[in-house]
Amino acid sequence: MSRLRITEIFYSLQGETRTVGLPTVFVRLTGCPLRCGYCDTAYAFHGGNWIEIDDILKQVAEYGAHYVTVTGGEPLAQKPCLELLERLCDVGYEVSLETSGALDVSGVDQRVVKVVDIKTPGSGEVTKNLFDNLTHILPHDQIKFVICHREDYEWSKNILQQYQLNKSCEVLFSPSAGQQPPGLLADWIIEDRLPVRLQVQLHKYLWGDVPGR
Repeated sequence: MSRLRITEIFYSLQGETRTVGLPTVFVRLTGCPLRCGYCDTAYAFHGGNWIEIDDILKQVAEYGAHYVTVTGGEPLAQKPCLELLERLCDVGYEVSLETSGALDVSGVDQRVVKVVDIKTPGSGEVTKNLFDNLTHILPHDQIKFVICHREDYEWSKNILQQYQLNKSCEVLFSPSAGQQPPGLLADWIIEDRLPVRLQVQLHKYLWGDVPGR
C-alpha cells in the first residue's frame, strides 16, 4: 500500500488563496528540494512520520471539512502524493495543492486546484522555476508570486505580462512577511492597474508564526 511521509495533519482556517477564511484540513508532507529565503515551514524539511494513504484519509475525515489543502514542504517531491490527491477528490473533497512550481505538475488530477508559486529572485530559488508547468494551468488554478522588494515586483510584473498569466487563471501577489510592506505592494498594483489579487496571509494576522495554524 502507498504511504507518505507526513509532518502534520491539522484543521484550521485557510490563510491564503481564493478560499481564504474557510475551514480547511491541511495535510503537510515532509521534505522539499528548495530552500527559499522566505520559507516559513522549514520545520517540514525533515522528520515526519510515514502514514498509509488509507490512514491519511481517515484522519482527514475526522474533521468533517469540505476543503482539503495538500502542502509542504513540497508535496510533489513524494510521488504517492498524486494518488493521495486523486483519492481525496474521489471521496468528494474540494482539494488544493500548494506547490513550488519547480516540479512537474502534469500528473496532478485535473479536479485539484493547483496553487503554483513562481519563485521570485528574492526567494533565492528563481533558477528552479519550471515554466513548462504553465502549459498545464487550468482556469480554476492559481499562480502566486511572493514579493520581497520592488525588484521582485518588477520581475513578477514582467512574467505576468510575458506569459499573459491572468488569461490562464487568477494571479496572486503576496508580500513576503517582514520584508515587503503590504500597503506599499497594494499601491504598486493600483498604480500599474495590474490584473492580480493582493494576497495577505490571514493566519499570520490571527496567530503569528505558530506551526500548525
